[in-house]
Amino acid sequence: MMHVINWDKTGLRKLEKLTASDFDKKRFKAVGKIIEDVRMFGDRALIKYTKRFDGVELNTKRLRVGEGDINKAYEQIEVRFVQLLKHAIENVRNFYRKRPKKSFRFKARDGVVLEENYTPIERIGIYIPGGTAPLVSTVYMSVLPAKMAGVKEIAIVSPPTRNGEIDPHILVVASLLRVKEIYRVGGPQAIAALAFGTKTIPKVDKIVGPGNVYVTEAKRQVYGFCDIDMIAGPSEVVVLADRHADSSYVASDLLAQAEHSNSTAILVTSSRRLANEMKKKVDTGYIIIVRSLKEAVKVINSIAPEHLQIMVKKPSQIKKKIVNAGAIFIGPFTPVAVGDYIAGPSHVLPTGGTARFYSALGVEDFIKRSHSISYTREALEKVKDQIIKLAEIEGLDRHKNSVEVRFTPLDRKSYLTGFSQSEKTAVDDCEKTVSAAKLTADARDIKDTKETKDGKEDAPKENPKENPDKPEDQRS
Repeated sequence: MMHVINWDKTGLRKLEKLTASDFDKKRFKAVGKIIEDVRMFGDRALIKYTKRFDGVELNTKRLRVGEGDINKAYEQIEVRFVQLLKHAIENVRNFYRKRPKKSFRFKARDGVVLEENYTPIERIGIYIPGGTAPLVSTVYMSVLPAKMAGVKEIAIVSPPTRNGEIDPHILVVASLLRVKEIYRVGGPQAIAALAFGTKTIPKVDKIVGPGNVYVTEAKRQVYGFCDIDMIAGPSEVVVLADRHADSSYVASDLLAQAEHSNSTAILVTSSRRLANEMKKKVDTGYIIIVRSLKEAVKVINSIAPEHLQIMVKKPSQIKKKIVNAGAIFIGPFTPVAVGDYIAGPSHVLPTGGTARFYSALGVEDFIKRSHSISYTREALEKVKDQIIKLAEIEGLDRHKNSVEVRFTPLDRKSYLTGFSQSEKTAVDDCEKTVSAAKLTADARDIKDTKETKDGKEDAPKENPKENPDKPEDQRS
C-alpha cells in the first residue's frame, strides 16, 4: 500500500526522515567489527565472513577468479549476449569520450609559474552487487569511465553465489573490458580488503560502485584510508507527474523500482485523481500531494533523489529548476531503465539525499589534481613582506624565517628562534662538521695549487735541437 503525505510542515519532517541517509548505531558497530577483522587478519577474515554471509566455503587460492573460470563463464552464456553488449558499451564510451580539463600552465611577468596538473588515479576497486540480483550493467557503467580516465589497475569484487561462483555474465563483461583482477568476495569484508589490502588482494586508492546498506556503511567507514565515489546505497526514484501523465506509465515505473532490495519509490503529484489511481495499482511506496508544480520543485530539491522522472505537460521548464538529483529522465518515453542499461551516462548515482553534494560517477572521479608553483628571487622579493606578516600573525616563526633567510645575511640568533636546546645543539654540531670539512678542503686546494706551481718552475726547458722527434720545421 502506498502511503500519502501532504506537503506541509508535518509532511516535510516525515519526508526528511524517509529520504535521509540514516545512521544506524547497531549497523555501524557490526560493520566496524568486520572491517577491523579484515584489517588484522586479512584473507582469513574474508574466508570466515564469506562462509557466514554467503554460505560459501573458500580457500585463499579460490578468492581470486582464474583464467579457467573466465573460460567456463563464456561457455555458460548465450552467444547473443556479447552482441547485445556492444551497443551499450559504445554508448557509454561515446558519452565519456570528452576528457576532463587538461593540465594548464600560467606564467606571470615577474617570473611566477603556476600549474594545475591532472593525472589518473593509479589503482581502483569496483564493487559489483551479486547474489539474487547480479548487476551486470554496473560492470561497464563503472569500468569504462575509469578506463577512459587512464586508470592502470582495476580490481573487481563481487559476492559469490551459493555454488561458489560469480555470475558468468559479470565475468564475461569484465573480460571483454580487459579487467583481469576479479575476486569472489562481497559485503563489508570486500570493501575492507580493498581499503587495507590482504595477502591476496592489494589495497586500492579508490572504491566505487553501489551496494546494500552494509556495503554503503563500510565505504563510509573506510573513507580517508582510501577515497570513495559516493554514498551509493539502496536505490530510489521520484516520479513527478501531473494530470496529463499516463497512469500506466507512472505505475510501471514505481513498480520497477520495487524490484531493488530496500528501495524507495515516491510519486509527487498535484493530481488527486492520479494519486487515487496509484493507491490502487501500486502496493508500496509514497505519494506526496502538492498544490502546484512550483511546490513540487521544492519537494524534489529537498529529497535530492537518485533518479527523477518528469512526466508533466512541459517537462523542460521543470528541469531547469531542479538543482538536486542524480539523474533526470524527461518525458513519458524515458523510463529509468533506459539510463540503467543503454543511454550512456553511468547509472552509479548518489542516494539517500546525497545528490545535494555528490555527483553521478564520471571520468573526473578517477582524476587527481595537483599544483606546481615556481617563483624567481625577484618574484619572491615582491611578496616577502606579506608572507612574513601573515606568518607573524599565525605565530609561525620558522615559516617567516624560511623567507627572510633568502634575502638577509644569516642572523644566527633569529634563525634559531623557537628551536629547543637539543635542536640548537644539533645545529652547532652540524656547523662544526661543515666548518671542519671546509677547512680540510681549503687545505687540500692550497696544497694542490702549490704542487702545481712548483712543478712548473722545476720543469727543464726543452732544447729543440736535442729533440730528434720533432720535425725540422718546428725546431727553432
